[in-house]
Amino acid sequence: MELTGITKRFPGVVANRDVHLAVRHGEVHAVVGENGAGKSTLMKILYGMYKPDEGTISVDGHPVEFGSPKDAIAAGIGMVHQHFMLADNFTVLENIVLGAEPRAGVRLDFAAARERIEETSERYGLGLRPDRLVEELSVADRQRIEIAKVLYRGARVLILDEPTAVLVPQEVDALFSNLAELRAAGLSVIFISHKLDEVRQVADRITVIRRGSTVATVDDPQATSSRQLAHLMVGSELPTPETTESTVTDVVELAASGLALSSQDGPDLLHDVTFEVRRGEIAGFAGVEGNGQSELVEAIMGLRKPDAGLLRLGDDDMTSWPAHQRRMAGIGFIPEDRHRQALLLDAPLWENRLLGWQGNPPAGGRFWIRPQAARAEAATIMREYDVRAPGPDTIADALSGGNQQKFVIGREMSTTLRVLVAAHPTRGVDVGAQSAIWDRLREARAAGLATVLVSADLEELLGLSDTLYVLFRGRIVARLDPAEVTPELLGSYMTGAAGQEGARFTTGDAAGEEQAARADTEEESR
Repeated sequence: MELTGITKRFPGVVANRDVHLAVRHGEVHAVVGENGAGKSTLMKILYGMYKPDEGTISVDGHPVEFGSPKDAIAAGIGMVHQHFMLADNFTVLENIVLGAEPRAGVRLDFAAARERIEETSERYGLGLRPDRLVEELSVADRQRIEIAKVLYRGARVLILDEPTAVLVPQEVDALFSNLAELRAAGLSVIFISHKLDEVRQVADRITVIRRGSTVATVDDPQATSSRQLAHLMVGSELPTPETTESTVTDVVELAASGLALSSQDGPDLLHDVTFEVRRGEIAGFAGVEGNGQSELVEAIMGLRKPDAGLLRLGDDDMTSWPAHQRRMAGIGFIPEDRHRQALLLDAPLWENRLLGWQGNPPAGGRFWIRPQAARAEAATIMREYDVRAPGPDTIADALSGGNQQKFVIGREMSTTLRVLVAAHPTRGVDVGAQSAIWDRLREARAAGLATVLVSADLEELLGLSDTLYVLFRGRIVARLDPAEVTPELLGSYMTGAAGQEGARFTTGDAAGEEQAARADTEEESR
């Protein structure tokens, strides 16, 4: 497959300018670039979601034009999006065939579908169980279902958008084994990622895009360092989240005691969660997605009412406070899904600046808002956080994902805060933006901000956190010192491989010792 001279313009911006990309038969071809470099636009062109203004696309040497993703699929191109598109209440089989159901006459032929899925699973080492409900599966299993969906439709080129963003190290290794099987079978993979070490490990070749144009193609990734790739992408060194000096004080700013959240049709979402976050401390929470992190964040922010337990902000009991009162008391929120929880995509940036802080002067007030002040504040955020857009009147949906994330972080951290709840703050951003976000978190920590950090990036958690908690099946199963934990050991706790009986609360505070004692008692009962 070859893209030649691809150019795509939007009002006020040229997203792609004369881009060239050639993907060979049976190779893993990585595409890297900073946020706003044009990677997503290029992939949407390749998948038929956009039409290029200039340039050509060829498949097997024949020029093609895609009017929709259906045309791309017919040409053998499939895409696995970063945010999975699965129905939780459907089985694996039902999700894979949805929209491409096999028929025997007028009836659905599920027997033929099952046979084909099992054959695909065995051929590429996907380990699928067709009758399992998706809601019962891990993130890695769901990703394999997404891969099986495009293979089921006959894809010969797979586009994987940030496929390792939500995986622990063991799951990343399993994914790379799957990619090796695909490559051995002659399929081609376009691998989009910001994790340069992983790119060098898995890719046969790498194309680097900067400011909408192709700047280099690396034919030997093993002979190229991550530092050299970072320079090609953004012209700077590869950042590190490592924090050396401690700024933790003795003043507890946020405390949870015995938090519990039940589920109507399954095990508890949260069970007896107890922790403290002090001024100047970053408390990291690790866990495979679906083990209570999202529910914990929602409980802290007042979006879910716990069934038991207490939440305190300083000396105040805020367990019954509504979300808005918590915001006004100084709790900032960077949610995990910026599209659903942080932005109005059809609204301009200056309106998005007001979200959650519409009562704060000078742009907001009790009875009115001041658009000009909001525009000025939005412009300041754009300048200080390097949000690349024409101006404050730009619609949020016109920004790349990374620039949207930088704007959300700028909005929250431009307000006087006591506590920041940050869920996956660097997900989907490039190395330059990642470095800037880490710097902001460190600066706020040094200024006395108490931060709850939830992330799937283990390097980020280990580097930034002063204290590290591990959530597994809604429980805190370990309280660890990040300086003494390896990513592999942390991954074992996250997946339950270390066993709850092996988890220990190593920093020795009263809350940790009490929770460890309860865990021992429950283990003996079992």
